[in-house]
Amino acid sequence: MKIDRLIGILSVLLQEEWTTAPKLAERFEVSRRTINRDIEDLCKAGIPIYTAQGTGGGIRIMDGYRMDRALLTSKDMQMILAGLRSLDSVSGSRYYSRLMEKIKSGSSDFVSGRDYILIDLSSWYKDTLTPKIGLVQDAIEERALLTFHYYAPNGDSIRTIEPYYLVFKWSSWYVWGRCTAKEDFRLFKLNRMDELIKEKTVFVPRQVPAPDLSVEKIFPGEIKVKALFSNACKWRLIEEFGIHCFTEQEDGSLLFMSDYTDKENLLTWLLTFGDKVQVIEPVEVKDELISIAKNIIHEYEER
Repeated sequence: MKIDRLIGILSVLLQEEWTTAPKLAERFEVSRRTINRDIEDLCKAGIPIYTAQGTGGGIRIMDGYRMDRALLTSKDMQMILAGLRSLDSVSGSRYYSRLMEKIKSGSSDFVSGRDYILIDLSSWYKDTLTPKIGLVQDAIEERALLTFHYYAPNGDSIRTIEPYYLVFKWSSWYVWGRCTAKEDFRLFKLNRMDELIKEKTVFVPRQVPAPDLSVEKIFPGEIKVKALFSNACKWRLIEEFGIHCFTEQEDGSLLFMSDYTDKENLLTWLLTFGDKVQVIEPVEVKDELISIAKNIIHEYEER
């Protein structure tokens, strides 16, 4: 793509004193004529590029622009490359890897051995998730309606939306779009979406409110939880809720206090700790856990 090539050429010029059209043509696998047109476009965009013909000539950014070379320092470039690499972790086309190679200048600062930030956004469901991400991206770019089967706590449904944003948050991928049935904007989790269809019908983009991705908005803490955990659960509580979510007792047990959004999810979460947790509050959650435990015993006794 032309814009990618222009970014790559600008990156080279910001980091090298001189280069030549033949070198750029070979690097980006295009003709010298194409490189010359690209240089003209960069000049039109306000980049002061100087060219000289003959022996010792070449292409460079004028000296007066030298201060802006700091825009792509080694550290900055590492941040850019890390970001591109993270996007490539969910892309099946390796598009971002190719773009990353175009942006690299060939300097020894950027060889793979110096990469110290590695970001992988892929999930356990990469094989099924990657095609979904690609389809959603296409639908957003083409302004095409998106229809899918959606699995939610309150039941299954067929949804059609105007997709606007692809969001990565809370270690999961989401689509922010306007649901045609609810006539309102909703956040849909990709792992709960199935049988995605990019419709031929296109929509006229409207004013889109930015999604409120705050924890308080998406996960309102309506249930006050108080429980005693075994000390063996410390690592997991810290990983999931932070270092300040519990108080260590004299006997080594952990007094956990936090807010939770959904009772069903809370029950499921507590059950994963087996006998290493004792719920104190809410009483109704404690009673439901006892009932579930009795039902489990009954199921095994029946067999």
